[in-house]
Amino acid sequence: MTETSMRGSHNLDNACNTSVHNFTGITASIGYYINKEKGMRGSHNMDSACNTSVHNFTAIIRAQKRWRIAICSIRFMVSLGREVVFKRNSHNSGILKPHFFTTLDIEPSSSHPGENERVPCSFVPNMNQTALTEMVKEKDLLALRSFGGVQGIATALKTDPEKGIHSDDQEVGQRRQMFGANTYHKPPPKGFLFFVVDAFKDTTIFILLACAALSLGFGIKEHGAKEGWYEGGSIFIAVFLVVVVSALSNFRQERQFEKLSKLSKNIKVDVLRDTHRLKISIFDIVVGDVVFLNIGDQVPADGLFLDGHSLQIDESSMTGESDHVEVDSTENPFLFSGSKVSDGYARMLVTSVGMNTAWGEMMSSITGDSSEITPLQARLNKLTSSIGKIGLAVALLVLLVLLIRYFTGNTQDKNGKREYYAGQTDLDDVFNAVLRIVSAAVTIVVVAIPEGLPLAVTLTLAYSMKRMMADQAMVRKLSACETMGSATIICTDKTGTLTLNEMKVTKFWLGQESIEEDSSTVIAPNVLTLFHQGVGLNTTGTIYKPASGSEPEISGSPTEKAILSWAVSQLGMDTVKLKQGSAVLHVETFNSEKKRSGVAIRKKSDNTVHVHWKGAAELILAMCSSYYETSGITKSLNKDRYKIEKIIQGMGASSLRCIAFAHKQISEEEMGCHDAERTHRLRENGLTWLGIVGLKDPCRPGVKKAVETCRNAGVEVKMITGDNVFTAKAIATECSILDPNHQVNSEVVDGVEFRNYTHEERMEKVEKIRVMARSSPFDKLLMVQCLKQKGHVVAVTGDGTNDAPALKEADIGLSMGIQGTEVAKESSDIIILDDNFASVATVLRWGRCVYNNIQKFIQFQLTVNVAALVINFVAAVSAGEVPLTAVQLLWVNLIMDTLGALALATELPTDELMQRSPVGRTEPLITSIMWRNLLAQALFQISVLLTLQFKGESLLNVRGEVKDTLIFNTFVLCQVFNEFNSRSMEKKNVFKGLHKNRLFIGIVGTTIILQVVMVEFLNKFADTERLNGLQWGVCIAIAAVSWPLGWVVKFIPVSDKLFLNYPKSAKVIFLRIVRVFNRMKPSSSRLGIGCGKR
Repeated sequence: MTETSMRGSHNLDNACNTSVHNFTGITASIGYYINKEKGMRGSHNMDSACNTSVHNFTAIIRAQKRWRIAICSIRFMVSLGREVVFKRNSHNSGILKPHFFTTLDIEPSSSHPGENERVPCSFVPNMNQTALTEMVKEKDLLALRSFGGVQGIATALKTDPEKGIHSDDQEVGQRRQMFGANTYHKPPPKGFLFFVVDAFKDTTIFILLACAALSLGFGIKEHGAKEGWYEGGSIFIAVFLVVVVSALSNFRQERQFEKLSKLSKNIKVDVLRDTHRLKISIFDIVVGDVVFLNIGDQVPADGLFLDGHSLQIDESSMTGESDHVEVDSTENPFLFSGSKVSDGYARMLVTSVGMNTAWGEMMSSITGDSSEITPLQARLNKLTSSIGKIGLAVALLVLLVLLIRYFTGNTQDKNGKREYYAGQTDLDDVFNAVLRIVSAAVTIVVVAIPEGLPLAVTLTLAYSMKRMMADQAMVRKLSACETMGSATIICTDKTGTLTLNEMKVTKFWLGQESIEEDSSTVIAPNVLTLFHQGVGLNTTGTIYKPASGSEPEISGSPTEKAILSWAVSQLGMDTVKLKQGSAVLHVETFNSEKKRSGVAIRKKSDNTVHVHWKGAAELILAMCSSYYETSGITKSLNKDRYKIEKIIQGMGASSLRCIAFAHKQISEEEMGCHDAERTHRLRENGLTWLGIVGLKDPCRPGVKKAVETCRNAGVEVKMITGDNVFTAKAIATECSILDPNHQVNSEVVDGVEFRNYTHEERMEKVEKIRVMARSSPFDKLLMVQCLKQKGHVVAVTGDGTNDAPALKEADIGLSMGIQGTEVAKESSDIIILDDNFASVATVLRWGRCVYNNIQKFIQFQLTVNVAALVINFVAAVSAGEVPLTAVQLLWVNLIMDTLGALALATELPTDELMQRSPVGRTEPLITSIMWRNLLAQALFQISVLLTLQFKGESLLNVRGEVKDTLIFNTFVLCQVFNEFNSRSMEKKNVFKGLHKNRLFIGIVGTTIILQVVMVEFLNKFADTERLNGLQWGVCIAIAAVSWPLGWVVKFIPVSDKLFLNYPKSAKVIFLRIVRVFNRMKPSSSRLGIGCGKR
């Protein structure tokens, strides 16, 4: 009870002190705003501005403005009363720790629910959330100073910069409720109705609907409502089915892309909560969080710079300016959501999230567009357009021939009577006949246009994207799926991709001595201290020692974690004492171009300045002129340099990553500590070599097999790494990139050597290179450009910010999901979620599967197109009627466009795909093999169905209506059987693996059931007659011939040279059709030529 009373008494005192401080803050704030109104902001420096504010405030008082004093007094009394009451309440609840002063009143955002619910924080009503948000957006330094600087705002937000906020759900939830969540409002996703309306925008659908409406009207007028609606109503229902199925497919695709988009935006961010460094989702960040920022990170919210070094921010996404902005604690402490860290590291205090940030406002106005047109879809759209023109020409010819035959009296009705007599036939009958002819012609166009091709691409991409997510690959750009199938070369990183990225220090050399036992006992104290400084202060990692005395928790990159862990366990490093005894003056951060990092520190005990460097061993060695021995004595490197070089080479040959340390004590003048422009540069020569550690990073278990799989598929794998040549060779050999029994010097090259080649030399040698060591991001970009100029389709992996140019330049950019920076991910097409090269090989499999599935569907659909066009055209020209009605052709269109696309687009990748050569850039979409298969099947269907058309009644002894039903039924069943043939374009056994694709079996079964319903039960709707068992048997027997025919045809060899090349193929086919009609009907041919030109 005594302790409780004392705490309550302290709370009361603190409340009073807080109010007094707040009154001072209010005075400064009023002065600032008066100063701002007078237009003086920006005209003086910060200190003079503050003095002016106080002077102005005093002047106002002297000018008899006593009402301002009254307001301030009221605020003081309200503040005091609120503090006393609230401190007492918070004491009773026991939730919060007491805070000494605050100068901000953070009011809830009006856009969020629960705004009247209090958060247990002490605020004075002097500033609301909007004012805090605007201060950061406007980069208002004067306002920041008037509120006590960053520390004052941190105190107001109840944030301890050294410990972060509390991690309990209650406090985090209350902060989210008061300040809002770190999400932004998005326009609602497109609903199903949108896609239905979009599907109705098709011109041919409009024409069919118009025909259906007219047919319905004339039918009801002639036969009455009970019987007259069948033909027009059937077309309406058929069109509706086509539209709904198409809209449903597009709607599901939209939802799929929306889910993937959410996943890709769910970035993981490092925050400090309860002294622990945690990884949380960007959506879970709240106001008051302390966030760690490193090179390549995206700034997750608006905030203020707490501490850090050499922080450079790319604000181009916000401002459009490409120049990097330097952020520090004095001149520019403001950080904006959506910007990227281009250099340095820091910690930031979050002040605004979600819709309260400029990024949130901007992103909420942007609608994500999932209607990306991939290169393959563009090629298919051209193909569709060309085939559509041919179909239109045929439809116009059919229309002309049928109209001529009708009006010349060469057509007969169902009773065998002549349909048209000039001047005698009823006008309604003429309209009905013309309408029937126009409807048939329009339907031919509908069937001829392969609308299913783009749908097939969409379906197979959406399906493969979903399956690839399960295989640890997230597709960001649709085009990457199909392009990956054409890849001829993969340029991969080493660390984390080919290796596990689980670093461990296994070797330590100090000077020329290998240290095996406990390092702290054999190394001289002065050298040990230098190692502690070089490891503990020249790092972006952190060490947290739990109070329980358990093992320290180490955060950072795998390399940093390994070195810190080694220093703590082997060198006895204590980071808390180290940081208390030193002050960091300047930091040169590590990046993949410099391959080293440096720090300048001042020891507080003797005020001396020390420079420490850490990085690639041979680069650090080149900066040194002497080295330390274990005894602490320094020796010259002049005679012993080559010995240390041999040590580095030996460690590299053992697959070790070599990290070296160097040191130099300098004067403050050398450091430039008194330089007003703060253009510090660390000493880079005359250093003393401290030692070298070797980090073992074992190869991933399945990487060797994955590399061999890629090579068997004709895809060359090249390793591009920042490690030295010896380490690179050892890892490449272990991964089967290099052959241990046959290594050529030209296969391994140094990055500097590669970039110093002439353009001609690079173009000559680039294909032979398998390993590039000590490479910079520019070298990687240069290699990608050279390979593309040689005609290769290049895939590149990357994880760093500087890899972004190469990832963008490559045909397929593959970023790493674990180690990859946000800049690298945004520049890539596919994110490898587990950083594993085996997943890259899986992406290659899926890419080939996508391409292959689309080719299967093209073969299937073009068979239907060719057969339907020829059958209807020949029948119309010769007999004056089309055997397949509008409703029947729409049903066929539905089968092949949607159900056929779904069946063939969802085939899983097979091992055979990885045994073919890559298609590259120049491979035609429709190959000779495809032409062989589709022409054989199309000719078979045409010959059989035309035989039934002209001789079916006599051969099968049936009526004309039954004959037409037989033709329709046989045609549909031929497509069902041919769907099996299309599963493989080259394999003779098309049933292999069929049991694994249940969707295919389900679609085929559904098609057959629906076809039975169409023929047997929907006679009036489909204009069919019921068939007996024998007639069904005839239809099935004829259609089943497709299987043996497909098997035999695959024995026919075809040359690699394309039989009919696209886009020439469309012209060739069209010109041949024109020649045929030139011989038959001059007037028709002239019409056809005219259409072709258009």
